[in-house]
Amino acid sequence: MGRRFITRAGRRTGAIVFFTVLCLLFPDHSFAWGRNGQRLVVNKAIDTLEALPPEFRGFFESSRALLAQHVTDPLDAIAKSPTERRNHFILLDKYGRFPFEALPRSYKAAVTKFGKPKLDANGLLPWQIGVYSEKLTEAMKAGKWDEARLDAAILANYVAEAHDPFNTTDNFDGRLSAQPEVNERFGTALIDRYSSFFPMRPNDAVFVSDPTDRAFEACLSSHSWLETILLADRNARRGESSFNDEYYDRFYNQAAAILIRQLSDAATDVGSFWFTAWKNAGSPQLPH
Repeated sequence: MGRRFITRAGRRTGAIVFFTVLCLLFPDHSFAWGRNGQRLVVNKAIDTLEALPPEFRGFFESSRALLAQHVTDPLDAIAKSPTERRNHFILLDKYGRFPFEALPRSYKAAVTKFGKPKLDANGLLPWQIGVYSEKLTEAMKAGKWDEARLDAAILANYVAEAHDPFNTTDNFDGRLSAQPEVNERFGTALIDRYSSFFPMRPNDAVFVSDPTDRAFEACLSSHSWLETILLADRNARRGESSFNDEYYDRFYNQAAAILIRQLSDAATDVGSFWFTAWKNAGSPQLPH
């Protein structure tokens, strides 16, 4: 009985140590796009399919409720598995200066150059988008339409994350610039407060020749807006002792154009990635 107790205790200790290591390896990265933001993007993404074949557009239109329901599944998965966090960000500033040409876009080349532990710690977001693009293609090619709908929802989540500037930086929560939780204020609070007024106008979906490369371009574009957002936050806070309504009105007035652009571009890319997966699958007949 003593041995059994020691063995069980040892297992518990081992599990705690393992979980602690995971948490250190994948820091508690908060995600700016909240659930409302994700659902807004996936709904607008369906609207980008208007110029595409009716059967393709109809498949996603009829799946609108399911897509909106499951687009937040990866956020729920983070609570169950700390390793899921690494799929939601890429700390580009860990790889030198913009445009971060030291980082190969080929995953194999990046592993060879930097090693898997460093890539895992700094995030895998653009490569995860490439993986799920292939996964959606394979599900469509095999005619597994229920699986395809879920893959499309999860892919939409990752693509939206690539358009969140704070998912591309080591200053993801404002801690390095003494602006704690600026990411939440920008990508969750502003959306929750003002999204009903957003004049979102995403472009029509188009075919993407290389999904992983396109994901990197989205991350680079997102990263380029960081300093402007941080400055808007500082200006909005000036003279305010708390994050009150006046602060948020000021922050929105200064950052809304970037926020709406990023969400609109995210919707365009989501629709484009869906269309690309279908074309790469051979444009199979879609269920009614």
